[in-house]
Amino acid sequence: MARILVIDDQPGVREMIAMMIQRAGHECFEARDGNRGLKLVEQVNLDLVITDILMPEKEGIETIIELRKRFPAIRVVAISGGGDSKKFDYLPMAEKLGAHATLRKPFDQAALLGIVENLLSAEG
Repeated sequence: MARILVIDDQPGVREMIAMMIQRAGHECFEARDGNRGLKLVEQVNLDLVITDILMPEKEGIETIIELRKRFPAIRVVAISGGGDSKKFDYLPMAEKLGAHATLRKPFDQAALLGIVENLLSAEG
């Protein structure tokens, strides 16, 4: 069982991902923005963080950069639907800045859990 944090400003999306994670046998924590997420990372020994990119307060790119600097052992998955404009694809930038994997919204349970299991089983 892994400890996984889901950071997403949309409660429905966050809860859906958390339910998928829990059904797969993992412990799941939730945060609605990067600031709250990083506070949880400081308090809980986590294995993986799934973070949305476009959020108020502290957005996902900033969160990924800080996670990689301060908590390099934690695996990071970036998710994004592209926001309202959909003019810029943030996921390649997230990978360049340290996300171990990316997933475009909407996604299905098999895609998410496949990435999660792959990252959890990967070495260092």
